[in-house]
Amino acid sequence: MTRTLLAALALTLTAFGTAHAAPAASVPSSGRLAFDVMRNGRDIGDYVVTFRGQGGDMTVDVATDVSVKVPVIGVSAYRFRQTSTETWRGGQLAALASQTDDNGTPHKISVGATSLVPASLWDADILAAGQVLNTIDGSTDQISVSNLGAETIATGQGPVQATHYALRGDLKRDLWFAGATLVHVRFAAEDGSQVDYVLR
Repeated sequence: MTRTLLAALALTLTAFGTAHAAPAASVPSSGRLAFDVMRNGRDIGDYVVTFRGQGGDMTVDVATDVSVKVPVIGVSAYRFRQTSTETWRGGQLAALASQTDDNGTPHKISVGATSLVPASLWDADILAAGQVLNTIDGSTDQISVSNLGAETIATGQGPVQATHYALRGDLKRDLWFAGATLVHVRFAAEDGSQVDYVLR
């Protein structure tokens, strides 16, 4: 089999829950995923994932910076900042450290080796998971995943063919993956507004 065919087979098995793709399969060749965070069509921040290392051994830095301002007066009404570092060894999460400012409420966690997939969303293994590691408080979130089929998703690099997955349960997110690479995220904020992560 060619390398491409093997990668496609691994992703297919992951989607049906019978095997796990190595997290390295979700790492883009550029070593970076950068998204504009949009709320009801307005840019409110950034979500950036940076990868260092190769194969099953790597370090992943995740940074989210979101600020929602009150119209007209321009004062921040909601702020969310999070930085986290994931350490992967042999395709397994060896450690995760995270600091979060959730609108003035601080959170700081440090987690050792675990078989859980972190809820940082970039890793396609989340599609086969029944539980994920909450990167804010270190708890375990129960989820179910549904494959909603192929769709065309808009990105800063043009339209991309991707597969739409719905995560439900303790973590409610809609994810679009092109192969094993995350290309879009959507969810409803607490106030009911629609938030999208749009790939640059």
